Amino acid sequence: MHGPAMTAWLLLTLCGASAVYCLLRARRCVGEERRTAAGEAVMGFGMAAMALPATVVTPPAWSWAVYAAVFGAAALHALVSVRRGGHHLHHLVGSLAMVYMAWPGGGQVAAHGGHGGGGGVPLVTGALLVYYLAYVLRSGARLVPVAGPAAVAVAGPGGGPAPVWVVRPEFTLVCRLSMALAMLAMLVTL
Repeated sequence: MHGPAMTAWLLLTLCGASAVYCLLRARRCVGEERRTAAGEAVMGFGMAAMALPATVVTPPAWSWAVYAAVFGAAALHALVSVRRGGHHLHHLVGSLAMVYMAWPGGGQVAAHGGHGGGGGVPLVTGALLVYYLAYVLRSGARLVPVAGPAAVAVAGPGGGPAPVWVVRPEFTLVCRLSMALAMLAMLVTL
């Protein structure tokens, strides 16, 4: 790493590219897969915005409230959707992690070693780091190639077939893996 500015630009690029892919996936998929892709796009764009280096644009003092409101609403939506299964529990954890990082005390408490000033990693930050580390390892292991069908044909919104690369399950997994790695990188900086 070449310092915080380079890291921020790399995170911004990674999260922005993942968000664009998720938008393309949402456009081509239907039903639950479409909702999941849209939620991942919101997360990706939010993470990209949070990664924008402060030297480029100094965020206004109230920007934390916007992030907290957007990701608080996303967390409520994920909480309601958890009963449908799928990837919503992960979206709930991710949205709550974004609220935690946006909240004025979240990053500042972590940067100062917790409430007591005794050093170390705060409990919430540590728990999120463990969760995302496990998620990254699990997702990485799932990328190991195995014999099976190449891609599932999904109809696009106009009824025609979607481009194969948009709906490849391994592309979706790489998108999720890259955002989880970015979340880990952001949590480490707290």
